[in-house]
Amino acid sequence: MAGEGSRAGLTREDAAYVARLARIELTEEELGTYARQLAVVLDHAAEIAALDTSGLVPTAHPLPLENVLRPDVVRPSVDREEVLAMAPAVEDQRFRVPRILGEPS
Repeated sequence: MAGEGSRAGLTREDAAYVARLARIELTEEELGTYARQLAVVLDHAAEIAALDTSGLVPTAHPLPLENVLRPDVVRPSVDREEVLAMAPAVEDQRFRVPRILGEPS
């Protein structure tokens, strides 16, 4: 890849090796395309790694986050007896469902 303008020094063999690790079969044409694209990604990562971040405070997110959920307020709901009356099977005031995963009877 060095002859194709990449500063990352990525070769077609490198891209083929990455494809093998990822268990991806690539044609020769795809190999060239993805090798160039991977080189661009690696070049960009190298540019970011070269930035001086010594004066920056580490953050987990670039913007301040706020809880956007509504307050949890108790309010009237559907009547339990009404819902259970519509269920195909009820047991001990709960929905009865088929046993699963070999649970004992």
